[in-house]
Amino acid sequence: MKEQENNKTKWLHVRLSEEEYKAINKQFSKTTCRKLSEYTRDKLMEKPLTVYYRNQSLDDFMAEVMRLRTSLNAIGNNFNQVVKKLNAMQYSADVSRWAGSYEQDKKNLLTQVAGINFQIKKMAEQWLQNSIPTHP
Repeated sequence: MKEQENNKTKWLHVRLSEEEYKAINKQFSKTTCRKLSEYTRDKLMEKPLTVYYRNQSLDDFMAEVMRLRTSLNAIGNNFNQVVKKLNAMQYSADVSRWAGSYEQDKKNLLTQVAGINFQIKKMAEQWLQNSIPTHP
């Protein structure tokens, strides 16, 4: 029985306008179907289709958060380099004291950046898994 179901021997030809074809392809791309013919058959036979829904505002937010994460990493790296260079200078007692006092600030900044990166990573994992399958 299963062999007969997989044996597709009949053709159905349909002519579409460019707009119709684009619309169907757009709908098809949001599903788990691997081939347009599979999607079309399932749609015509009114079988349930798994469609992925994405929240555009969340997508935009995540893109902005990823840019922010990159900036925070750069700021943390720059701060770390400046403090290291100041510590290496040792030409003035004032510079040495200043650099020493900012060592704790550096640790705090890097801890905060690490915490933010951890939260962003958790959000990104949720966001990537947040493609909710639905059956229209």
